Amino acid sequence: MTDPSGLVVVDKPAGWTSHDVVARMRRLLGTRKVGHGGTLDPMATGVLVVACGKATRLLQFISAHDKAYDATIRLGVSTVTDDAEGEVVATVDTSGVTDAQIAAAIADLTGDIQQRPSAVSAIKVNGERAYARVRAGENVELPARPVTVSRFEILDARRSGGVIDIDVAVDVTSGTYVRALARDLGSALGVGGHLTALRRTRVGDVTLADAATLEVLEAEGATTHLIALAEASTRTLPTVVVDAKAATALGYGQRIAADGVGPAVAVLDGEAIAIVERDAGEARPAVVFVTSN
Repeated sequence: MTDPSGLVVVDKPAGWTSHDVVARMRRLLGTRKVGHGGTLDPMATGVLVVACGKATRLLQFISAHDKAYDATIRLGVSTVTDDAEGEVVATVDTSGVTDAQIAAAIADLTGDIQQRPSAVSAIKVNGERAYARVRAGENVELPARPVTVSRFEILDARRSGGVIDIDVAVDVTSGTYVRALARDLGSALGVGGHLTALRRTRVGDVTLADAATLEVLEAEGATTHLIALAEASTRTLPTVVVDAKAATALGYGQRIAADGVGPAVAVLDGEAIAIVERDAGEARPAVVFVTSN
């Protein structure tokens, strides 16, 4: 039996690591060739795109897509991890913080910004994950990097016990840390802040409407929720329709004439043939799905 190839969109439960989900999906799909398209922290829930078989070659492109989240930020409390899983390091009364001040601070964190990732991120520092260095007692300060926050909208706000809980919706480019937004919002207001809830609602054009829980995947069979390779490819990348001659050439690893292409998926009769990239006015196959005999 041929191993399945395609995408399964998992609604990740809280308390699971992304690696935990991949391990479960290996069993449910009956193949070891499984990966995910963008880590979610254990406390987070929502869209985790899982690829299997040939579709794992799409993961580098999926992880680069923009993402959307629903989140809750608590102002007035700072933690070592910038989220609810970390030790509280400071508590400040927020009674003097106005709605107008919050709105202004959010506006300053919207658009093209420089963001310093959380110290407990998976970013490597001299070959070691930043979070491992923090857990070892090291003080880690990661450099800021450019990200884009295209949406940072307040959905609801609640004041109680000296803290302010804000429900927000955010749309961000790949590599943006929502818990760093929570930290920086609290810092800008002078009261500190951290993330108490996070739910990813979209990766590219893949949304929660495409997702199934692990319980459903277990009960109904993961392959019944598989987005096949052709659809997975065209939902991940722009499409270039090719003729049979060009498809055969791509299957041999040869270039074809296609000015302005890349990266894109080459399709013949609805079947994904290859991922092509622009190179000197031609389309060069970077990934070949269907080889020519």
